[in-house]
Amino acid sequence: MQPTPYKVLAVEDDAVARRVLVQALTKLGHEVIAAADGEEAWQLLQAEPIRLVVSDWMMPGLDGLELCRRIRERPREDYVYFILLTGVDATEQNQREAADAGVDDFLTKPLKFNELWMRLRVAGRILGYTRQVRQLEELMPICSYCKKIRDDQNYWQQIEGYINERTGSEFSHSVCPDCYQRVVLPEIEKLTKGQHG
Repeated sequence: MQPTPYKVLAVEDDAVARRVLVQALTKLGHEVIAAADGEEAWQLLQAEPIRLVVSDWMMPGLDGLELCRRIRERPREDYVYFILLTGVDATEQNQREAADAGVDDFLTKPLKFNELWMRLRVAGRILGYTRQVRQLEELMPICSYCKKIRDDQNYWQQIEGYINERTGSEFSHSVCPDCYQRVVLPEIEKLTKGQHG
């Protein structure tokens, strides 16, 4: 199955490395927007609906980690998958610092085409899941009596089935404290009175 092409922001201050990254991303079928530094990338992110960023770590001014932090701090935006491209040693401390900043994945320099392809496949799956979750979070037509949900084909089904089909989630059932007091206890009392009455 062919992965979904995305609009990818390629951020790299070295002109030659930037050209190599853009060519590789384009060859993989993505639309690429290039930025020469973190500040230019941040401006592009304000103007363009970008879901995938491949950024160098060490850049003058706004570096890759700070760019990622800014992206993560934006309120209620679509999730942006962030791949950090770095010549920095992937020490445990560096990985921890990058993870704390919100980085999703790493690529080391020099760029290897097959590694980029693999990281983008993972990014595509994650972005697909985040889109599904976002759709589930948005307003869903739900019956106020039986709590069934109407799907795109105008078919009404239980909420558990609806979510399971779209996400693979399984459900366990329980009774909340309010329903226990309002529904379960009166039913138990009725049954108890019926047996003694």
